[in-house]
Amino acid sequence: MTTKVRSPLAERLAGVDEIECVTPDLNGVMRGKVMTAEGFLSGRRLQMARGVLLQCIMGGYPPARFYGSDDGDLALVAEPSQIHRLPWSERPRALAICDAQELDGQPCGLSTRGLLRKVVERYAAHGWKPVVATELEFFVFAPNPDPQQPFEPPIGLDGRREAGFSAFSVSSSNGLRPFFEEVYRAMEAFGMPRDTFMHEMGVSQFEINFLHGDPLLLADQTFLFKHLLKEIALRHGIQVVCMAKPLAHTPGSSMHIHQSVVTQGGGENIFSDANGEPTAAFAHFIGGQQAAMADFTALFAPNVNAYQRLCHPYASPNNACWSHDNRAAGLRIPASVPAARRVENRLPGADANPYLAIAASLAAGLYGMEQHLQPSAPIQGEFEAPDELLLPCTLHAAIERLKRSDLARELFGKEFIEGYIATKTMELRSFFDEITPWERRILASQV
Repeated sequence: MTTKVRSPLAERLAGVDEIECVTPDLNGVMRGKVMTAEGFLSGRRLQMARGVLLQCIMGGYPPARFYGSDDGDLALVAEPSQIHRLPWSERPRALAICDAQELDGQPCGLSTRGLLRKVVERYAAHGWKPVVATELEFFVFAPNPDPQQPFEPPIGLDGRREAGFSAFSVSSSNGLRPFFEEVYRAMEAFGMPRDTFMHEMGVSQFEINFLHGDPLLLADQTFLFKHLLKEIALRHGIQVVCMAKPLAHTPGSSMHIHQSVVTQGGGENIFSDANGEPTAAFAHFIGGQQAAMADFTALFAPNVNAYQRLCHPYASPNNACWSHDNRAAGLRIPASVPAARRVENRLPGADANPYLAIAASLAAGLYGMEQHLQPSAPIQGEFEAPDELLLPCTLHAAIERLKRSDLARELFGKEFIEGYIATKTMELRSFFDEITPWERRILASQV
């Protein structure tokens, strides 16, 4: 009698009935299908319509010509290192982050995860390896069943709602300690290390700093973390919001990206020389970021609400200036030892697709190094950004800038950029189909 030996993956998924096979769409929303564990472990191919990757945030699609007139299938291929049991699920269930591939095995040009992979491969062709870390901010609110009403923080243990005086507080009076303890347990179950967690400046606003590492891994972790936040919040009767600007008169939520580049063999930071001084590559990386930032604003700030954050520029700069340790600059060089010299891109909001934002930022820096672009002079203290370093301040202006960008098409492909523009144009038109409370409150009686 022979005993059948199960694979390590089968052992890990023992008792699991279903696998959520997901991939990011252009907005960074999880899309995919739920597959039986039996089918998943047998290697059965999972297919999904190509157009799903261009699904707009309201649920519709641009014309089929942007994703292939036949709207044929693509394959979802699981990333082996990103298959996880879901600790919050009452029934044994798992999730697998997948690559979206054409049926012939080629990368799909509409996949933002695939775009990031291509950018990393371009660095590898130079013998380099980009290293990133993300800082994600988010708000925790009470349930909001009526979208006409503003968000409110949960009622705390003292019977009150937080009033906005808790920046950098470690108090548990807000009653969220059980929620965060479950978040930490889920992160540990996913093998997701965390650096620091803190209460941010906004009312019931928090930030997590992820440890630096491989760009694709960090994008996966950020993508998965946003999902687990929302799933666990539902279990605790609260709501997590990753909008860029959910509250008026309150700082918005960002997704800052810290970036450095090391040699593939030895891991030396190419932004610092043997004497600890900044290198030409460091300057060229900044120059590339500056050159591309306006063209790529729609990729970093993808929704109408993102520009509410950028219109209030404290710590949310909509400029391509750079500075040593100045949070008013779009590109900040944090204080660090030479081995950790890096560039922080402060433009992306919490609503940005982490795969696309990291890909765009790294592609811009690589473009600068390949073209030997020189940055502007650094700024310090209080400053007013020169016109040539100001960025689009509305989604409409950002889309129009992206339409004219040959650089975006060169780096990300015509198919993706034109599909992205088509979807974002649909979303903008949907926004303008509604009349806001401000318009009814102010204009109805005055004009």
